[in-house]
Amino acid sequence: MPLLPAEPCLYPENLFSDSPELAEGVWWVLHTRPRAEKAVARALLAGRVPFFLPVYENSRRVRGRLHASHLPLFPGYLFLRADDAGRTRALETNQIVNCIRVLDQTLLQEELAAVHRTMTSGAAIGPIAQLVPGTSVTIAKGPLTGLTGKVMRNEKRLTLVVEVRLLNQGVAVEIENWMVEAVPGGIESESRA
Repeated sequence: MPLLPAEPCLYPENLFSDSPELAEGVWWVLHTRPRAEKAVARALLAGRVPFFLPVYENSRRVRGRLHASHLPLFPGYLFLRADDAGRTRALETNQIVNCIRVLDQTLLQEELAAVHRTMTSGAAIGPIAQLVPGTSVTIAKGPLTGLTGKVMRNEKRLTLVVEVRLLNQGVAVEIENWMVEAVPGGIESESRA
């Protein structure tokens, strides 16, 4: 049983399409105060300011009862796509620690679209922090066809990690061997600091 119902994690619904209404906005990464991501998202939704707050469902047992909640995939971060007026509206919440300018708008748009697609695929997902190099693959079959990421082994399971390089974090989704194709030159040899 969820503690609270899921709240909207993006506004508008067509945030990752080529909508003309979003043409004047740019992506910003908002670093929030601890545990303030949803409060900022609610304020942005009320102000009709485009945003994306990636979340996942977390289940845990408390006193023998199973509780589910929706937690941010990137704790402390929310993604804003707005002009200066929208950015000012976000800053007026007094919940923002830092507003990070995104230099490569296209790359962040692609990475966030992949995270959103992973979230809406119906597969169980979870956060991965401080990514380590792995084999780059493309999903060739199944509901995630076309996504690219890195494969990691987690115990006996195979996991695809979709990265958000700006944060050096990612989203993990379980996959099967038959779903993937290796990307040419797909083993990364350099490590991240």
